[in-house]
Amino acid sequence: MKQTTTTDRTILFGTDGIRGHADHFPFDDYSVMRIGYAIALWAREKYAVQQPKLLIGMDTRISGQRIKQALTNGLLRAGAMIVDGGVIPTPAVCNLITADKSFHAGVVISASHNPYFDNGIKVFDAQRCKLSKEDEARLVALVNDPLSCREEQIKMGMDIIHWPEALNQYVQNMLSYFPSPFLHGKKIIIDAANGATSICAEMIFKSLGATVVMLSNHPDGMNINAGCGALHPEALQGTVCAQKADAGFAFDGDGDRIVAVSRDGKIKDGDDILFLLLSLPAYKAMDTIVGTVVSNQGLEVAVEQQGKRFVRTAVGDKYIAAAMEEANVLLGGENSGHVILRDYLLTGDGIFVAITLLQALTVSGNWEMHTFPKFPQTLVNIPVAQKKDLAQEPFAGIIAAYQERLGNGRLLVRYSGTESLLRVMAEATTADSAQAVAKEVALALQEALGSHSSN
Repeated sequence: MKQTTTTDRTILFGTDGIRGHADHFPFDDYSVMRIGYAIALWAREKYAVQQPKLLIGMDTRISGQRIKQALTNGLLRAGAMIVDGGVIPTPAVCNLITADKSFHAGVVISASHNPYFDNGIKVFDAQRCKLSKEDEARLVALVNDPLSCREEQIKMGMDIIHWPEALNQYVQNMLSYFPSPFLHGKKIIIDAANGATSICAEMIFKSLGATVVMLSNHPDGMNINAGCGALHPEALQGTVCAQKADAGFAFDGDGDRIVAVSRDGKIKDGDDILFLLLSLPAYKAMDTIVGTVVSNQGLEVAVEQQGKRFVRTAVGDKYIAAAMEEANVLLGGENSGHVILRDYLLTGDGIFVAITLLQALTVSGNWEMHTFPKFPQTLVNIPVAQKKDLAQEPFAGIIAAYQERLGNGRLLVRYSGTESLLRVMAEATTADSAQAVAKEVALALQEALGSHSSN
């Protein structure tokens, strides 16, 4: 691949690490090598060690192996010891580096729910999983330092340890949290999105006694998230009904997101899952739950009716995790399916959340997963070439005018942190109002952004 220098381009961290098209900057080999070098320098500084130990994993994308080689070259160049866990879910890396205190950090090569031609690099701190703002700022500075990547050449391959048992260790770590076989007699349908949970999900649910039917668990490098998984749960929904299963779960490509399907075929998102988990004593006893600005107003009302406080953050599980730490809260998440159970990990783990939800359903008997009345929401995505400041005119005026029209409803306009999209979400007391406002705002902003594209 043609090398691209970083002298005229800045590598930034988005909502969930670095993400983009696998064949474009910053995923050319040279830039990835620089990222690896910076990660190792950061770990050396943070932990005051000459040879930080990092666990590296990836999902099933065809570009993963190439990116891993380039990343490894950079890590080794700055003196890291690398433990290669192979294809493994993102939360498995967090689980393993927090359980084994010899690790300093973890790196995952994944673009989560994005299509196969995208990829990404996520970095995790062994102390708390999610990076702090200070850690992220330091990494960005190191990646973009023109004097970085000095020739501190380490003998390539000397410090790469292949760990084929990493996935099995993750499975054993997770099973230790649950009584076995509490799912005996239950039929569970799993959609693995042809991603990183394709092998371990079936192992875990069967170990807990369930009869398991797997969907989309034959990755070929290009079918990850393709019409399946958490973003496309329709096949799961149909299979749960056809098989008369007790529940179904869909994960995304790297396994940190979950969507559930009830035994009567209803799709349940992250908001529903948060509410359902409140039937477990550990979460029922809490006085606060963390959601995001796009969490449905119905969830907030339902939580407050239970005498609890509902805290909203910006979209992104790193913001949820930070708010949960600050408020000492155990349960938080977003409606897309990133649900964090802080008494387990400070990041989302789709499989763990699914099993914990099954515990909650066992306690409550609520296998239809009845939750709360939702306020109708409509989400419209607009492709954008540049992310203009929405606080400036004419954008701010357009948004304010439509918010006034919604009255008691909510209008949220934000850029995606992982894709070149502007997201317009309208929430109202009726579906017609939400749909009309969302579409009109999207059209007005699309025209305004187009007319200001040269600014």
